[in-house]
Amino acid sequence: MIRMTLDEIAKVTGGRLVNASPSVVVRGPVEYDSRKIGPGGLFVAFDGEKVDGHAFAPTAVAAGAAAVLSSRDTGQPGVVVAEPLVALAALAREVVSRLPDLTVVGLTGSSGKTTTKDYIGQLLARVGPTIAPAGSLNNELGFPYTVLQATEETRFLVLEMGARGIGHIRYLCDIARPDVGLVLNIGAAHIGEFGSVEGTAQAKGELVEALSPAGIAVLNADDPLVATMASRTSARVLLTGESPSAAVRATDVALDPAGRASYRLNYGVHFGNVRLKVAGRHQIANTLAAAAVALSLGMDFDDLVAALGEIGIVSSRRMDVFTRPDGVTVIDDSYNANPSSTAAALHALAAMAAEGRRIAVLGYMAELGSHEVSGHVEVGRLAAELGVDRLIAVADNARPILDGASEVEDWTGQAIFAEDQASALGFVTRDLRAGDVVLVKGSRYRTWDVVDGLRPEEGRP
Repeated sequence: MIRMTLDEIAKVTGGRLVNASPSVVVRGPVEYDSRKIGPGGLFVAFDGEKVDGHAFAPTAVAAGAAAVLSSRDTGQPGVVVAEPLVALAALAREVVSRLPDLTVVGLTGSSGKTTTKDYIGQLLARVGPTIAPAGSLNNELGFPYTVLQATEETRFLVLEMGARGIGHIRYLCDIARPDVGLVLNIGAAHIGEFGSVEGTAQAKGELVEALSPAGIAVLNADDPLVATMASRTSARVLLTGESPSAAVRATDVALDPAGRASYRLNYGVHFGNVRLKVAGRHQIANTLAAAAVALSLGMDFDDLVAALGEIGIVSSRRMDVFTRPDGVTVIDDSYNANPSSTAAALHALAAMAAEGRRIAVLGYMAELGSHEVSGHVEVGRLAAELGVDRLIAVADNARPILDGASEVEDWTGQAIFAEDQASALGFVTRDLRAGDVVLVKGSRYRTWDVVDGLRPEEGRP
C-alpha cells in the first residue's frame, strides 16, 4: 500500500484512532492473515464465523504491523471502525485516487476469469510494473485487498470481478473504476442466484457501464450476450474472438496432440502466428481477450505474439496439465466448476491424443439452483458424446451426470458412481496405465483430494 499516516487512515475510514500517535505511518502491506503481515503493515481484524481476527492483533503487531484496523479496541495501536470490510473498501478507493498514473483493468465472466487475469498480468508485466496476484480475489474482500497492493510504482492493476447478484460489480467498480473493462462470456455459473443467463448478463454488464468515454470495453464477439453489451457503454469497444466482426481475431485454428492451440492472430494490418503452451481450445478466447487488453495499453504487436506463446498457468488447479512418471497425464481443473467450464474441460480432454483411455472424474457443480439436475445431466451427456472411456461421478449431488451419459445410446464407455473422493481415487488408480489421460473437475473442494492423490507428492499444492 502507499504510505499513509494513521490520522489519514482514520479520516478516510471514518474511524477512531486508539493507542497510537496520529503520525504513525503505515508503509507495508495490508493483510487480514496475521501470518502474512510484514514490517510497517496494516492488519485488518474481522469477526469470522470460526475465527475472531481480533485475537490475533497482538501477534500481528509483534510481527511488525504498524497498526490494526478493527471493529473494537484490541489494546494495540490502530483505528477502530464500525465495519472493517467497509473501511477496507474506503481505504482502497482512496489509494486509487492518489495514483493518477495507475491504469485499472477490470474483468468478469462466467468462466475463465482467473486464468485470463493471470494471462493479462503476464503480458502487462512486460510493459510496466503490474499487480495481478494469483488466485480468485474477486469479491468484496479480495477485491479491495488486491487494490491495496498497489504502490506509487504500480502502472497496471488487474482486478477480477465476481458477482452473485445485481449491483455486486457496480459496487466493486465504485471502489476502483476500471479504465479497461473486459467481459469474457456468459454462462450458467451462479445461475441459482441470477435465475437465468439473461440475469447473469445484466449483472456482468455493470462493468462496461462503469467505464468512462475515455475507457475501453473488451467484449467477446463470439458470445451474443456479451457482444450486445456494446450498447451499454460509452467507452470505445474492442471485440475479440473468431467471428469476422472481431478486431482482435483468431483464424487458422489448430490443436496439437496435447490439446494445445495454435492460431493466426489478426489485428488491423498486423498478423502473426501464435502457438500456445497451455491446453484447451477455450484458451484461444482467453488469450485473445488478454491480447486485446495488452494491445490497447501499448504493447508492441510482435512482442505480444511472442509473449502469447510463453504465458502459462499461474493460479493452481486451473487446467494444470502434468504427466506422471508412469506416463499417465492428469488435467487438474479442480478449483471450481459450472456447466460451461466443465464443457470446456471435457472438450480439452477429448482433444488430447490419448494412447490409452480418457477418464473424467466429475464432482458436484454448485450454485445452479433450479438448474442443478439439468446442469449435471448436460455435462454427463456431453462426456458420453465426446467419447469419454470412463466417467466417474463423485457423491450423490453429482449422480445425475451418469444419467446424462446413459441417454447417449451409442456410448460404449463405463459409468461409475463414487460415494466420495477416496472411492473415486480408488476407481481411478486401480488399473491406470501409460497413455491414459485423466480429467478431474468439480466445484471447490469436491475433487481436490482425487487430483492430489494422482499428483506426485513433490508437486502437490
